Amino acid sequence: AFAMLQVMLYDLVFPWIPLASFFLVAAFLGRSLCGWVCPFGLVQDLMGIVKRKHMDVSPRTHNWMIYIKYLVLLVVLLVSGSLAATLASGSGESLRSALGVFAAAPFNALSPADTLFAVIPNGIFNLVNGGVDSFLSGALAVRPLLWARFVILGAVLVFAAYVPRSWCKYFCPHGAILAFLNRFSFLGLTRDPLKCTKAGCNDCVAACPMNVPILELPWEKFTHPECIYCLKCADACTTKAIKPKIP
Repeated sequence: AFAMLQVMLYDLVFPWIPLASFFLVAAFLGRSLCGWVCPFGLVQDLMGIVKRKHMDVSPRTHNWMIYIKYLVLLVVLLVSGSLAATLASGSGESLRSALGVFAAAPFNALSPADTLFAVIPNGIFNLVNGGVDSFLSGALAVRPLLWARFVILGAVLVFAAYVPRSWCKYFCPHGAILAFLNRFSFLGLTRDPLKCTKAGCNDCVAACPMNVPILELPWEKFTHPECIYCLKCADACTTKAIKPKIP
């Protein structure tokens, strides 16, 4: 949906469908797609298994880093929106030419998920069907961008091995949109105060890959922006005090 939003702005079509999909998904499911559907989330979880001992991010560092994804989102929307406005006015050709491969979808041109699930498989396909010469000629034609993609993907995967779900928490603009809308979701979590042994227990908070301060949130229902409803907190709770709640 986020890629389509950028492409539709580039094509001077208002992105009704991508925006509607964000609002509908967030309204009924919150950020649960991040926890249960997103394939790049699975890759991050696998990286977290590869390295058992994870790095602790201090609360102060975490609290400012979660805003990086909003900055990424803002930059992408500014680039796509500015290009759409100038193209609509008839004076955007120079800007489109200057942006080059970043014009149609500025984020996806460097997205690590696109690199892993589109660029690499497409390269393998070309290698199998076109031979080594065809593959190398295609790779050499976009070497700077291709190397930038690989560097970003490698850095993101290494970071995910040390800090679970780091891409989701700190950098993903798709997650930023859903995080903003998650506050208004019908889906939430509830913590039974009669079952919860809050004093001296921190199991649910320790199990949360998104650093959600569960014990500081209202017990009746909480829809924290960073919660991806992975339910690891519910699994870690020995008294089964945490459950999903709709509405």
